[in-house]
Amino acid sequence: MSETLLKLKNIKKAYGSGESKVEVLHGIDLTINKGELVAIIGPSGSGKSTLMNIIGCLDTPTEGSYLVDGHDTFNMLPDELASLRRDFFGFIFQRYHLLGHLDAKENVQVPAIYAGTSQEIREKRSVELLEKLGLGQKTLNKPSQLSGGQQQRVSIARALMNGGQIILADEPTGALDTKSGTEVMKILTDLNTQGHTVILVTHDPKIAAHAHRVITIQDGAIVSDTVNPEILDHQKEAENTEKVHFSRRIVNSFRAYVDRFKEAYTMAIRAMISNRMRTLLTMLGIIIGIMSVVCVVALARGASEDIISNISSMGTNTITIMPGERMGDMRSGRVRTLSVKDMKALRGQPFVDSASPTVQSSVMAQRLDQEATATVMGVSGDYFRVYGMQIEKGRKFNEDEAELSPQFGVIDYNVKNTFFKNEDPIGKRLFVGGQPITIIGLLVDKEVAFRPHDALYVYVPYTTMMNRIVKQNFISSIIVRTADGFSTAVAEASITSLLKSRHGRKDFFMMSSDTIMKSINQATGTFTMLISAIAVISLLVGGIGVMNIMLVSVTERTREIGIRMAVGARQSDIMTQFLIESITVCIIGGLLGVVLSGVLGYVLSIFVPTIHLSFSVASVVVAVLTSSLIGVLFGYMPARSAARLNPIDALARE
Repeated sequence: MSETLLKLKNIKKAYGSGESKVEVLHGIDLTINKGELVAIIGPSGSGKSTLMNIIGCLDTPTEGSYLVDGHDTFNMLPDELASLRRDFFGFIFQRYHLLGHLDAKENVQVPAIYAGTSQEIREKRSVELLEKLGLGQKTLNKPSQLSGGQQQRVSIARALMNGGQIILADEPTGALDTKSGTEVMKILTDLNTQGHTVILVTHDPKIAAHAHRVITIQDGAIVSDTVNPEILDHQKEAENTEKVHFSRRIVNSFRAYVDRFKEAYTMAIRAMISNRMRTLLTMLGIIIGIMSVVCVVALARGASEDIISNISSMGTNTITIMPGERMGDMRSGRVRTLSVKDMKALRGQPFVDSASPTVQSSVMAQRLDQEATATVMGVSGDYFRVYGMQIEKGRKFNEDEAELSPQFGVIDYNVKNTFFKNEDPIGKRLFVGGQPITIIGLLVDKEVAFRPHDALYVYVPYTTMMNRIVKQNFISSIIVRTADGFSTAVAEASITSLLKSRHGRKDFFMMSSDTIMKSINQATGTFTMLISAIAVISLLVGGIGVMNIMLVSVTERTREIGIRMAVGARQSDIMTQFLIESITVCIIGGLLGVVLSGVLGYVLSIFVPTIHLSFSVASVVVAVLTSSLIGVLFGYMPARSAARLNPIDALARE
């Protein structure tokens, strides 16, 4: 007694709703046994293709019950239906539905990839199937290199890849010539003889004549179900097929996932390569966005490093004591309590390495017929130690000399280039503020932090400055260099205590290099965050571009999605494929953006050396991770849209 394999009871299928509702199947009752060769015949529009789609779980009925091997499919989830299509059914389509970018062997292997079959096994089986079907020499040919009959044979091999317990053939000879059609029908009858259940859909009585059982459908209802007496009953219990099917279900899930991921990744790369211009334009938005973010961060980082370097050149442990309550105090000019005695008192403290008073003024410098405005600094010999200034020629004055109001001084390179361009300045005389100053030392040519690069500076003893040039008995500020092992905070607290006791009140404020660096770091950090936020907008625009292109890609590849679903791809397989493509585009765009940022930094360092871009590994990693995240976020909607397509609608799309 034959065993029931498929059972349809009161199957109805309707499209639309309300007044526009159209019912194409009207209560179909049908039973198909294992090993049968059944032909469903009827004119165009009779509902036979819709019935075939429901039998193959490509479509679901509006009402009724459909059992596959005893399992009701009505309330099955999409992935459960995909499992049935993958493990029970093998589809042979009129239009072949082969994937054009894959060769014959790869097309045959697609169902096995989604079934989790190892690469070695599916490679071997695909070649064996193609050889049995007379395509042993065509395994590496693309569909465009095969005739119609050969393509249909590849389609048959694909249907048998996972065992093909039930083979569904929709007008399998409709697009073939007579000879090729005859060959295909012989293959199908041979498969039935071997134990496969074969269901044909056709409108041609000659094709139906090959079947043992002919079911005629008209206007959505079965009008006859007859047995062809001229065809011998070749039904068999397909035990071997079932065993293969059962063992195929028990697969290594990790291996299956890896294989499916590799296939999805390969598909993504091939899709990108086949649409190079579109891929490049998609990447362009990401490239520009990543370049903007990386370059902005590098620019801010470079500026911060330059400033910190300049501050460090002043000495990272210096404290400047100035009159007044704070920077910008309008009354500070009237506070004249800082004195040389304060400086000497500070020198005796254990936390002080060295200290120098400063008296500063802008005066006219003259030599022969040349004159220029110069800044004169009245300092002690310790001033050069505090700021780490080095002498290139001559010498600097010492502490004893500084207290005697000598008329000599030290100049920087800008003064030398202005007044002593082609001669040695040592021993020469320069009039500063009307006072003759003999040059005893020339500083090393080095930029000093927070000073214009073209400014002229002359350093004279503070007594000379106070007694001969500006004629005042108070000093402008005191510069202190803290001793090693003492923190700036401790030094500032001690200075405050000492000077308050000397002055009777706090009429001064302090600025340290640490304070300046903290302020600068905070300012540059805020600035970087602000500009980066603006730059991120370009990344968002690039992400929207990725989403739009991916939506277009889904539309263009709808038929491919349908083919993959028909041979057993899960929703997660389809979603993974499109997500991988989106993420890959974004990652490659991100990496190109990083590389181009580096190229831009190199070019700027050559042609615009004043602009310093400092790239960090952290910013590069964040940029690449950001581009990946954009790929996930903006690729999710198109991927989800692709995964939710109805297999029948997708297959029908050209």
